[in-house]
Amino acid sequence: MEEIPKISEAEWQVMKLLWNSSPLTSEKIIQSLSPKHRWSEQTIKTFITRLANKEVISYEKKGRTYYYYPLYSKDDYIKSENKDFLKRVYDGALGLLLTKFLEDKDLSMDQIEQLERVLKEKRESKSSDESEDL
Repeated sequence: MEEIPKISEAEWQVMKLLWNSSPLTSEKIIQSLSPKHRWSEQTIKTFITRLANKEVISYEKKGRTYYYYPLYSKDDYIKSENKDFLKRVYDGALGLLLTKFLEDKDLSMDQIEQLERVLKEKRESKSSDESEDL
């Protein structure tokens, strides 16, 4: 996976809007974020500029209006953030992260069953990969 540029928590807010609905004009982004976060118009425009400079978003110009859209999917960003968090906090030890999380979290039966399904699929996939190597 290619290296995805890091973005700030505030920039995440802009990206969430663009992932939910794009392309958007800066005016639409400002209308959405300004009341919620009490950011000025200039602050939000700065976030948009930073994201464009990092090549996380791009734009299409129609007349005098710029329409912004993401260059990376939300899923790509989540995977990248998860990988960085795992490396930074748990030295890459996924099992330790999962164990700590599960020890501290109350799970519903539906959530437990979902985890069991995912683990079963992983086990079956791993088994078939190992048998193909023989």
